[in-house]
Amino acid sequence: MSTKSNDKSGALDMITTIHQVAGFDPTTLAIEYTDLNTGEKRMRLPVMAQMAWFRLVFPEGKVSVTATLVKDYYVGHAKVYHNYMDPPECFLAEATASRKYDPEKPTVSPREWAQTAAIGVALRNAGFGLQFHAAGDAFDQLAVDELGELINTPDTVKPEPASPTQPVSNNKDNEDLAEPSPQTETVQDTEEAPPEDAFQNALKMPCPIQKYSGKTLGDLLMAGETNVLIWVAEKYKKDPEIAAGARLICEKSLEFSA
Repeated sequence: MSTKSNDKSGALDMITTIHQVAGFDPTTLAIEYTDLNTGEKRMRLPVMAQMAWFRLVFPEGKVSVTATLVKDYYVGHAKVYHNYMDPPECFLAEATASRKYDPEKPTVSPREWAQTAAIGVALRNAGFGLQFHAAGDAFDQLAVDELGELINTPDTVKPEPASPTQPVSNNKDNEDLAEPSPQTETVQDTEEAPPEDAFQNALKMPCPIQKYSGKTLGDLLMAGETNVLIWVAEKYKKDPEIAAGARLICEKSLEFSA
């Protein structure tokens, strides 16, 4: 055997020591799957096995997960913590995953599916399953066309213009706030928008915080910046429409994660 092969074998052996637990062998819980591209048989560690392994390593750990409806699919967002007392920003790993309703799986909730997939990727990022070909949710479905729906669709390319905003000086994060470039005024419909339309409009609203200039509230949601959304919803007073949009997004996120 060549030196290169020996080095590779040694590296793989070292990877198996990550999060090692005496008396527990995760390979016994792995299942075989077929690679859709090559047809090869590979081994995958399911999410439930990852969760069990995580609890063995971090019995007081925490997995935080939410799901948000975007177009016709759900985006799950998961964060993994060493301890349930850790503050929101002190996570070990995080991930997102998207899932749609599958008519071939009528009993599978796309919301729960997206959440489970996000948990699996977050746990993989945290080191639970790196020795396997794959760890987490099954890879037997076509990926959701996120870019086509979030970027290339005309009605979601740019946020709707909003009225100018001013800096806020009564918050510890005020150094991140500044007046954005002037926006053109928009004509507001006299009729109240349906709930789903209101949510989609809220996702397109621009974030008023200078640090996130050019980002929409929907961009913050996708990036998992829930603390920023909560601040805009509760503390931002210069544009009631943007604050109301942030509140709607927060309420929807709580509804989907309930």
